[in-house]
Amino acid sequence: MSFLRNPSAIFGILNLSAVGSATLYLRSHHVYNLEEHEARMDELEGTLRGHIGLIEEALDRLEGTAGEADRGKKMSEYYSKRGRNGRNQQ
Repeated sequence: MSFLRNPSAIFGILNLSAVGSATLYLRSHHVYNLEEHEARMDELEGTLRGHIGLIEEALDRLEGTAGEADRGKKMSEYYSKRGRNGRNQQ
């Protein structure tokens, strides 16, 4: 324990512990930001899929191939297909 009496050893240990704790804090903050970003992108993907469904329905109505029963079907079908690779399906 004589090395702990040396002031430079104490500063070295404090420095290592500060770097380690800062690394753990920044990692947890980064993981949180990644999860938030993924949630925002999933929401955006669902919104875009819903708009694609609306556009395809409008195109079908213009072409005359869609009936009243088909209204809103594609939008809800595309919107419910959210998530990459079948993940997060609702």
